[in-house]
Amino acid sequence: MTPPSLVQDKGAGGGGGGGITIGEALEATVLTAGKKAVEWSDAAAIQAAEVRATGRTNIVPGGVAAAAQSAATLNARATKEEEKTKLGDILAGATSKLPADRAATRRDAEGVTGAEMRNDPNLTTHPGGVSASVAAAARINQTQTHNNN
Repeated sequence: MTPPSLVQDKGAGGGGGGGITIGEALEATVLTAGKKAVEWSDAAAIQAAEVRATGRTNIVPGGVAAAAQSAATLNARATKEEEKTKLGDILAGATSKLPADRAATRRDAEGVTGAEMRNDPNLTTHPGGVSASVAAAARINQTQTHNNN
């Protein structure tokens, strides 16, 4: 069970209280894929997650999606792997970088997965990546909701 202090809704996203938030799912990606270099598909998934968490239609200047897009651009030009920005660099502390956050839902997971796949040359997602973390959070939240009813 997650301590209540880690599961909170900051308000503007419109989700109910409780459950694993989208920001927390992004932070969980640091543990599962933090050493992976940021690619366009990751940046697209992070942008989709940020838009869903905040309820805004555009990305937050200086937020996680903007940082991911910048990292993907720089990584595409980098010649050495050690020069590339990693997902862990972008997603560490994601909840504090989001102006609003809310519990992840199945619809959120579908949107983030779709964004990641559309921007991957092989139309796939990365195991343990951004969409996998949001999907896992949504599954846990859905299970908790069913168990509480």
